[in-house]
Amino acid sequence: MTLPILLGVLLLGVLLLAGAALYARRGARPVRAAVTGAGEAVEAEEADEAALKSRRAAEVVALGFVPEAELDTAHPAPVPAERTAVLAALADGDWEVGAAYLKAAGRDWEERWLRVRVLAGAAAGDDGWLRAWREAKPSHPALALVAADTAVVVAWNARGDGAAGDIAEERLRTFHDLLEKAKAAAREAQRVADPADPVPYMVEQSIGIGLAYPHEDYEELWARITARGPKVLTAHTHALQYWCRKWHGSHELALSFARASAAAGEPGDLLTLLPLLAWFEQDAHDPELTAEVFYKAPEIREAVDAALADLAAADPDDPRAVRMRHMLAYLLFWQDRDAAAVKQFRHVDGHIGAPPWSYAASPRSRYVYVRDWAVRVTALG
Repeated sequence: MTLPILLGVLLLGVLLLAGAALYARRGARPVRAAVTGAGEAVEAEEADEAALKSRRAAEVVALGFVPEAELDTAHPAPVPAERTAVLAALADGDWEVGAAYLKAAGRDWEERWLRVRVLAGAAAGDDGWLRAWREAKPSHPALALVAADTAVVVAWNARGDGAAGDIAEERLRTFHDLLEKAKAAAREAQRVADPADPVPYMVEQSIGIGLAYPHEDYEELWARITARGPKVLTAHTHALQYWCRKWHGSHELALSFARASAAAGEPGDLLTLLPLLAWFEQDAHDPELTAEVFYKAPEIREAVDAALADLAAADPDDPRAVRMRHMLAYLLFWQDRDAAAVKQFRHVDGHIGAPPWSYAASPRSRYVYVRDWAVRVTALG
């Protein structure tokens, strides 16, 4: 082997090792090899490591970030005071407060959906106020809508988390029976609803997932939704779930749907979130992918740039923006764009009940690892 070739091979080896080391630092926590017959040394090393971790965490907190133990994993953003007051009134049986809360959303379909889900979640835990509403105004269209979504929430609560193969057959049968009842309730809510309202049809989206609607049936449901609300972000994110491989589609179908959604939006509509979610779903369910490499693909980097521009064009107070910020923070981290990631973390810090964090076995650990890495690179060196 000639000297120039030998030097080239050595240089390539150095570069590959450097790349592997970078991935180990950014993409995974260090794994320490077992040490036989050196218990005290291992214990000392563990103590030093714990002290270092604690000190580094304190440095990040000192910069204004929320400590790991205080992170809210149930909500993506602070809960509005109005919602807290409504839930308290419902707990006291005051259905009229709930009805007024839903009515106040007007034709902001995104907000109307959110409020329906808030009421349905409350009723799934204690439906006394919902029964009182039915006794007072049994033919109220808003009652039919909330009752339908309550039936959906009850069904999915009965199913529990996990893949279908991991759930007992009896529980799955109960789930499907409850969903059939929810489907009938959703169809009644659609029948009595304002013809312009897409929300009663959005209620059926997770029924379609649970009952495995054929593609043609789901596409028909989707057409009914978009005829009424073509740019409702939650409707698009729910539909993306149907088209994911983990449910009734594939990575290719999910990405195709996501790209069509993004193309249908104007700046500020935040529909550019859809491709980011599609790629995240692919990464989450394909063990052969390496995030350090996958998210640096030119098309994903371009999609992140498009999402940043979309976010910049949106109303700063748009409550939907927080969902975009959580996903952007994660993808920017993987693209080594740490300063940009920290800007998003500044907006969302404290409340992490959203993808990508909610997909982790330990949402707090995933969030803190990514956030603190980005903060240390940009602010602490």
